[in-house]
Amino acid sequence: MINPVITVFPFIMAFLISTVVTPLTVIWFSKMGWVIDPKKTPHPAHIHKEPVPKGGGLPIFVAVVMTLAIFLKWDKHLIAIGVACLLVLITGLVDDVKGINPYLRLTINFLAIGIIVASGIGIAYVSNPFGGIIDLSQWRWGFEFLGKYHEIWILADLFALLWIPVLMNAINWSSGVDGQISGVVTIAAIALGMISLSFSADITQWPVATLAFALSGAFAGLTIFHFFPQKIMPGYSATSLAGLLLGVISILATAKVGTVLVVLGVPLVDFIYIVIKRILSGKSPVWGDKSHLHHKLLEMGWGKRRIALFYWLITAILGLTAVKVEARSKLIIMIGLIILMSVFVLWQYSWRFSKRSDRDSGLKI
Repeated sequence: MINPVITVFPFIMAFLISTVVTPLTVIWFSKMGWVIDPKKTPHPAHIHKEPVPKGGGLPIFVAVVMTLAIFLKWDKHLIAIGVACLLVLITGLVDDVKGINPYLRLTINFLAIGIIVASGIGIAYVSNPFGGIIDLSQWRWGFEFLGKYHEIWILADLFALLWIPVLMNAINWSSGVDGQISGVVTIAAIALGMISLSFSADITQWPVATLAFALSGAFAGLTIFHFFPQKIMPGYSATSLAGLLLGVISILATAKVGTVLVVLGVPLVDFIYIVIKRILSGKSPVWGDKSHLHHKLLEMGWGKRRIALFYWLITAILGLTAVKVEARSKLIIMIGLIILMSVFVLWQYSWRFSKRSDRDSGLKI
């Protein structure tokens, strides 16, 4: 039986706080003039037509932290997560208002993740899709510091330092249209929360599910104001927090990396495709363009609501699947997603080429 104290109640509490803080954030940012006007600051990520504030990370941070303060006892791991989230939030809000160089953002993200890893949170092992596990705890470096013995698990910590930034950027890059990523994170967090009810890491001493459902509730509240027509955009502050916390949850829920790969399959495959495309084109992978999946769907005539609901539906289906299947099946699903995305990209390019050819030939389409 599901314990509502670590599931339903945290979700409701975070949801209520988010629905209160989000409109206050909209009012505050609008009054201060901290809005994104696409006419004044054109950017591939800005596809809205009217000035809209970013800053969605503020209600997310407040909702999650207040909920955890109510339902959990703060230990060193939770404190480290809170400090890292605060650092990511401040960086994200500055970026939402003024803009920050992507490389500086990435550097600060690594610093925030380093705080979490230093607290003892790391990926000790991952499931081997061909059977057994892959042990990442073998290479260790021990040392004395301030009279205490410390140990660094080299592979485990490096994996975490790479895994979490990938999630942070993949989620940020999929924040394209109204309601898209806020709904995806809501669903993904619920899926991880359900899995963490059966699996939790010993080092935490607190329910991982509470963090997952608090994050889900916070983004559910934000989604109300982010869905079309949006009153606020999540901004880098919210998407980076989402990636950070989902990454941490996947580690604490006994390294459910494969589960996250499936649940966030569409944003992650889109992320991989964009990175490879930009590198092969001689461009930096951190600078934005209009090559994302949601851009392609917009070009095909899809509306913003339709794209958001499409992302939600796919994430929900993958989330339900990830909860039920084993590691090998998750690998097969990821390979299938990559193949489907590749087929779609090829078809989309041929569709656009044929459309251009028809227009050049004078045909009316």
